Amino acid sequence: MSKTNPNAPKRLALIASKGTLDWAYPPFILASAAGAMGWEVGIFFTFYGLTLLKPKLTAAVSPLGNPAMPMKMPFGSEGFQNVNWPMPNLLMANVPGFESLATGLMKQTFKNKGVASIEELRQMCVEMDARLIGCQMTMDVFGFKREDFIKEAEIGGAATFLEFAADADVQLFI
Repeated sequence: MSKTNPNAPKRLALIASKGTLDWAYPPFILASAAGAMGWEVGIFFTFYGLTLLKPKLTAAVSPLGNPAMPMKMPFGSEGFQNVNWPMPNLLMANVPGFESLATGLMKQTFKNKGVASIEELRQMCVEMDARLIGCQMTMDVFGFKREDFIKEAEIGGAATFLEFAADADVQLFI
């Protein structure tokens, strides 16, 4: 609830700083859920999270360096799908195409479980008028241009996001 207007809707302010598939889900799931509840939503995309505003999403997942990630199979019997397949770091680091395989398996598992894709979740956020703010400084550092991002995104600096976040009921860094 806004500090200046007690009747204003609740407000969610998120910072999305990572662009991998597994880290792309949390900001869009939280934002679309809050939007569906009638909240105002603003997401500030900075550093590697900025790539989530590109028209074509290429977010991948890397099991390397993520020891908590179970490797599940999205096919076969239910028992086979429920097995945690421990993958040695040596295998993940040295087998060509392993990251693509892991990404494909994760996307298929999400689809099998009825989870919306990143593209679908982002579109829901757009339709719910969530503010998708691309970080101007990150754009400058990485050499991006305005036309590299979806038309619904706005471009702004930290001050733009802080103006929105100042009255947020919930503020999260992802």
